Amino acid sequence: MKVTDLFAKGEFVVSAEVGPPKGCHPEEIVGEAKEYLSKITAVNVTDSQSSVMRMGSLATCKLLKDAGLNPIYQLTCRDRNRIALQSDVLSAAAFGIDNILCLTGDHTKMGDHPQAKPVFDLDSVSLLHTVKMLEEGHDLAGNELVGEPPKFAKGAVVSPCSDSIDAQLAKMERKVMAGAEYFQTQAVFEPEKFISFMEKAKQFGVPVQLGIIIPKNVGMCKYMNANVAGVHVPDDMLEELRADKERTKAGITGVEIAARIIKACKPYCQGVHIMALGWESKVPGLLEQAGL
Repeated sequence: MKVTDLFAKGEFVVSAEVGPPKGCHPEEIVGEAKEYLSKITAVNVTDSQSSVMRMGSLATCKLLKDAGLNPIYQLTCRDRNRIALQSDVLSAAAFGIDNILCLTGDHTKMGDHPQAKPVFDLDSVSLLHTVKMLEEGHDLAGNELVGEPPKFAKGAVVSPCSDSIDAQLAKMERKVMAGAEYFQTQAVFEPEKFISFMEKAKQFGVPVQLGIIIPKNVGMCKYMNANVAGVHVPDDMLEELRADKERTKAGITGVEIAARIIKACKPYCQGVHIMALGWESKVPGLLEQAGL
């Protein structure tokens, strides 16, 4: 099921993210996704997120699809050249996976194999263009594909709370021109910045899903503030997390904060994307509190 078809119908699209295991036994991930995420629109599968080696996104997408879920295949340019990227895109189409999120990817120095050679033959913009060319029936070298070409809902990422809004709008425009049909945002903790960004981004006429991370504790938030570009957790939220350590530890405070952000931003976006980071079990309660 293409998420773009649902956007076109005016549906508010809810997705959540899962990370493949660091091993070859995905039963727990698939089981949790079936238990906690089966009622949402789609499930993103990360591609060795933060450059940490894990089981492949494509294989995990296939397993989730076989389990009755609707996967979004995250594909990064970090580890593959243009030949391998195109090959994996065609493999995804062969598996019946029709949602894709095109990413440049984190540098290998960030992960658990810092000595690995990064590829970055393409970036997120040129990858979107490449997928579009495959959909038109030929590869990046101009060679014709055999048979019916693939068709995808092509997604990209934007950071609406970045310090440089004009730069983000320019990136967003380039991605739209390259073929992006929907966007998922970096995590938002400042609704007023998101709303201001969306007022300017609506010129592109492309649906945007609000990115949400449930804040687990103060330490996590401080780490994001220091290390994740375009993300800032305000001081008042940090104080809220400090106020009752037991509620915070249980996830109650974090879910309340996330639900509040969703309610504030919902009129300005076309969906929500939840990056659960191991808290998939909190997703149903979050959506209920947010009125979704």
